[in-house]
Amino acid sequence: MADLNKVFLIGRLTHDPELRYTPNGTPVSDLRLATTRTYNTRDGDRREEPLYIDVTVWNRQAENCCQFLKKGRQIHVEGYLKMDSWEDRNTGEKRSKIKVEADRVQFLDGRRDDGPGGGSGYGGPSSDRGDVEYDEPPPAREPRRAPQGGASNGSGPRPYAPSPRRPSPGPDESADEDIPF
Repeated sequence: MADLNKVFLIGRLTHDPELRYTPNGTPVSDLRLATTRTYNTRDGDRREEPLYIDVTVWNRQAENCCQFLKKGRQIHVEGYLKMDSWEDRNTGEKRSKIKVEADRVQFLDGRRDDGPGGGSGYGGPSSDRGDVEYDEPPPAREPRRAPQGGASNGSGPRPYAPSPRRPSPGPDESADEDIPF
């Protein structure tokens, strides 16, 4: 059987996302997701165990997260686990942690009074697999474009390739559909 490295998480952001750019101009945002594991003890008591997970988002998805998300917003993250290693500046020791690289981020709790946002995912995965669907950004706003950087050596994330626009439904088709928000 083949190995599988796939993660699906739902949780709330512990801080506002911040956007930064790699030296070649690729947008990246590091998020921290708080999620809770609920379980029953042997005594029958219900316990909650919080878990804080670091998530890295790339390209247009990172820009959309920074534009539409705030601390406390609930999101769904689909991605994979990745080992992050570095040398501690103070002690010189090698350090490492496991984090999630996001293929897709979906905004779950709809629009809130504290700013714009929607109940759908924005952006797409950082890979070029053909079997993944891309969600469209909201029609009222056009997301910012990332500055174009230098040549890529192929080892980093690939640029976001948007899907073609879907045709608008006719008057007969949209009347029977449920509104998702």
